[in-house]
Amino acid sequence: MADADLDELTAAARAAWIFGVPLIEIATTRARRLATGSQMNVFMHLQNLADHRARTATTPNNDTLYSVAQVDLSHGPVTITLPPSGDRYLSLALMDAYTNNFAILGTRTTGANGVTFTLVGPNDAAGGANIVRSPTRHVWALARTLVNGPHDLEAARQVQRGISMQGPAVEPYPPSAPRGAAWPEFFASVARLMADNPPPLTDRAILEIMAPLGLDDFDPSRFSAARAAAIEAGVALARADAARGGLESGGFIEGWSYPNARLGDFGQDYAHRAGVAIGGLGALPPVEAMYMRAEGSLPRALFDGGASWRLHFPADRLIPVHSFWSLSLYEATGDGQFFFTENPLSRYSIGDRTPGLTMNGDGSLDIWIGHENPGTDKASNWLPAPHGPFALFMRAFLPKPELLEGRHRLPPVSRS
Repeated sequence: MADADLDELTAAARAAWIFGVPLIEIATTRARRLATGSQMNVFMHLQNLADHRARTATTPNNDTLYSVAQVDLSHGPVTITLPPSGDRYLSLALMDAYTNNFAILGTRTTGANGVTFTLVGPNDAAGGANIVRSPTRHVWALARTLVNGPHDLEAARQVQRGISMQGPAVEPYPPSAPRGAAWPEFFASVARLMADNPPPLTDRAILEIMAPLGLDDFDPSRFSAARAAAIEAGVALARADAARGGLESGGFIEGWSYPNARLGDFGQDYAHRAGVAIGGLGALPPVEAMYMRAEGSLPRALFDGGASWRLHFPADRLIPVHSFWSLSLYEATGDGQFFFTENPLSRYSIGDRTPGLTMNGDGSLDIWIGHENPGTDKASNWLPAPHGPFALFMRAFLPKPELLEGRHRLPPVSRS
């Protein structure tokens, strides 16, 4: 057996794991939802903001009500209605099986007056107005309805209830192997998901690299012990690739990471797509929302919850958005995911709609971050942290050009 053959198989496994993990993450999310009573081709409206108990998808926000639907277009189109939303931010992201946002409807694109459209599969015949074609059989539909504080929750729910879907009933899709599964089970699931959701022609180059795995007719029993070891080596390399390809894959600038221009619609940036699927599944493209992560001094850019921190915005440097911004705090899991952490205020984010947020006399703004209460005069601007490591993410919805184009930078988080 030539070393070149083994090297080729390692490269194939590395590429296939990176290529396939977004399929697995969406399938895992689908299975979790179905296990809670969701049905395919039906919206589930989550009528409360996400908190520390929300563990279905990584890096949730605490600003919008989510409405989620797992769509299977194999039995025909579905019809989706978005209600009028007025001045309230509303969006519906339609993601293909590979986590690309192929359409976003709502405030920015279709306006505030509502819309009804037909979502069709990649090979379905369709005509008429308001047709949106999915590139894959499976679609993850994720709607976000803004809540402007506790007093606004019921009004937001009223808008949310107007988000609806009508389509054929379909059977639940069988569960797939999880991301941490051994390679035979992992690649068997990837092979099945790819067969049901064929990749586009523009992925041909990476598919040729993956070819030695034989995913078109996958049979792990045909690999010898030496070949299996080569595959395992490729998977290990792929996991390292994905760890470098998350939301902050472009590095940090003055204490913050800024999103890759391909975020949310990844093209052939497969490592970035994989990293975001693991650490920021469902991320929107920058034109819709910018996700910026603060750089902590601990490994994985985490912050020390045992210290006290301050984020200071000068009066002329508040975040430029057409909609809203918020700073969210998360505990980090060992496998690179992020979830809200329980705290005495039940406050998981702080932003421009936070009740009682206090500006300084000169128009500047301080946000105090840490495990200990910073004091009565600062508590209205306190974002509680766990005693252990944590991560900070800033969201800016409908960012203005100066933020999108990199002319506006966030101030660094400093020790207080």
